[in-house]
Amino acid sequence: MALFSRRPKKSEEPATPAEEPAIADESTANSAGAESHTPEEVVPQVNISMSTYGKSSPPTPTPTPAPENVAKTALPRPDAEAPAPTESVPGLRDNVLVRQAMSGVNKPPEPTELLNVARQLLQGHVFLRIQGDAKELLAEGKDLPLSVAKLNGKPYVLAFSGGTAIQDAVRADGNSSTSAVGQPVLNVLKHAISGEFAGLIVDHASSPASAVLPRALLERTLEQADDDITIKELLAAVRTPETGREVARAMSTAPLWLAGKRTDDGRFGIAEYRAADGTRALEVFTHPLELLALGRGDQPLPITAAQLATALRGNEQLTGVFVNPAGPWIRLSREELAPLFEITAPDEPTSSE
Repeated sequence: MALFSRRPKKSEEPATPAEEPAIADESTANSAGAESHTPEEVVPQVNISMSTYGKSSPPTPTPTPAPENVAKTALPRPDAEAPAPTESVPGLRDNVLVRQAMSGVNKPPEPTELLNVARQLLQGHVFLRIQGDAKELLAEGKDLPLSVAKLNGKPYVLAFSGGTAIQDAVRADGNSSTSAVGQPVLNVLKHAISGEFAGLIVDHASSPASAVLPRALLERTLEQADDDITIKELLAAVRTPETGREVARAMSTAPLWLAGKRTDDGRFGIAEYRAADGTRALEVFTHPLELLALGRGDQPLPITAAQLATALRGNEQLTGVFVNPAGPWIRLSREELAPLFEITAPDEPTSSE
């Protein structure tokens, strides 16, 4: 069974050291009959609590937070921009955000650490390990046998954040007759919930720990993800003077969420960001995982672009929005949000000329 459709994009030709896997670009792959040489015990069993993420969100409250009914949050300040691009193996571009998330996973992992890995998988690409030389197989028009690992008798797709993680896997099992292909993350996540796979394991042989993401989490993640993950891709890329407006335009059509929490007096507060100068911005999230990975106990509340525009128009004290506070983040002013303000909710009156 073909895993990914072949693309006309030219294959990469990285300068890889001897005994390290060759690298190919996005290609056709086949998981049939290919298993990882990694012993089962190398990959620990990890359970992610689905009690919060698995619940259906209640109807969105009127998205016009008043000062006395706002969940004021003193946020940590992660970096606004993604780390600079790196190639831990020359010619092989790492997914620096996934690698960074993996560096924060302890052994055993905390649920929020795994949710952080899952949210950072919603951008860029990861690598899959292939049994044999992917370039030769492609030249012969053959499918690529994909390595998988079995955990508790169930098969998992193996994915890697970059060259270092692939090298770790080669050193762990001694199988240097393998290669790797780069694939867009959404393709990999969709494959990990197809067929008999039980989920995805990221950087299984690397330290300090691997990340085992069960099928249920991946299904829920894809169900609520933007089909084009446009905003995440923009925030992960090198910033330009146009990034703010590009994000604002993407917000006009992308799924969005607010963070809500019931206050001690029983009212429902909407989280906002307050800068040192006292200015306020509404927190907005591109996926529930962006909120849940913060571990604040807030609940993700879906909101349409039209509702968000109405909320901002109705509260001029809000200077704009603060998108994905866990980082990479961006703060957009009202001026930059002009494309959003052009949207009118179905029940919102329009001005007549």
